Amino acid sequence: MPNDAAPSSDVAFTATVKAVQEARGSRQTYARMEARGGFRTAITADLAAFLAEIDTAYLATANAAGQPYAQHRGGPKGFIRVLDERTLAFADYRGNRQYVTLGNLAENAKAFLFLMDYAHRRRIKIWGEAKVVAGDEALIASLMPDGYDATPEQAIVFTLHAWDINCPQHIPMKLDAADVAGALDHLKDKIAALEAENAALREKLGSL
Repeated sequence: MPNDAAPSSDVAFTATVKAVQEARGSRQTYARMEARGGFRTAITADLAAFLAEIDTAYLATANAAGQPYAQHRGGPKGFIRVLDERTLAFADYRGNRQYVTLGNLAENAKAFLFLMDYAHRRRIKIWGEAKVVAGDEALIASLMPDGYDATPEQAIVFTLHAWDINCPQHIPMKLDAADVAGALDHLKDKIAALEAENAALREKLGSL
């Protein structure tokens, strides 16, 4: 947990990072942000709304030796649930059973969530600590998306320490396949209706 007397952004901006910022000319900008307290430390309505639209995430952990690992987590939109203003959780489904993330969290609770919204060119970074909760059937059941065909093995409960949203620079716009398919179906229906209307008009004109 970051020192309460320090800005929350110190979770990322170590002394070495600040020295690099100073050398590269960006330290003054981030110093002003730190003076306001740094990164946000509670789940806001905007973050909750963002999470409700997310169907994919990357969870980063590290083992006791500092070896990093990032693993994809996904599910229906909103699979990451807000439990309170500092806590997120999601059901952890059975996968390839390597259990690297679970092993890392057993040694080192520090974790990081990286969330992308390509359609709207937004990305959110969340620092905190995570723990594996196994055997709590009520919690796991409450985190399972309705009708989702997956087998939950445990829950991942993430305590948020700080979060930040990046600018959209360099984020490519990508659209979800289901959204594209829905838009194409709408266009096909509209074209079919216009073709039917056109055929009816041609028939009417032919009978004059």
